[in-house]
Amino acid sequence: MSVATTAAALSLSADEKATLRTAAYGAVSLLAAVDGTGQPGKIAAHGSMALYAGTGPVGHVLAEKAKVHDLSGKSVAEIADKVFPALTEAVALLAERNPAEAENFRAIVLLALESGAHARKGGATPVMADMTARIAAALSTK
Repeated sequence: MSVATTAAALSLSADEKATLRTAAYGAVSLLAAVDGTGQPGKIAAHGSMALYAGTGPVGHVLAEKAKVHDLSGKSVAEIADKVFPALTEAVALLAERNPAEAENFRAIVLLALESGAHARKGGATPVMADMTARIAAALSTK
């Protein structure tokens, strides 16, 4: 199956694809933002590599070098205000179109968070674990 055929299997618009990417890369951004070391790049890099390694139609969408909604913010709360709605919207959209891909999306994002946390010397902090739990809860909303 070609990339075009695989992505078409979900019948997602450009904006819907951007929402999926915003949700996934935003989740990694949130984890990096709560790291507390002042050097979140390693977490973001490892998490992003895990997203890029996703498979299936969702993996193709996440690997595209294309639009992501604005994830900037002066605080974790401002970033979270953008990411959590995108997570909820992405899961709802995928659950409606292709429940298996909704589960694939959840698994890819959670693996990315785990990869990011393991990249940090000393492992995840309690704050990172809490953020991961909050993101996992957002991914589970139906």
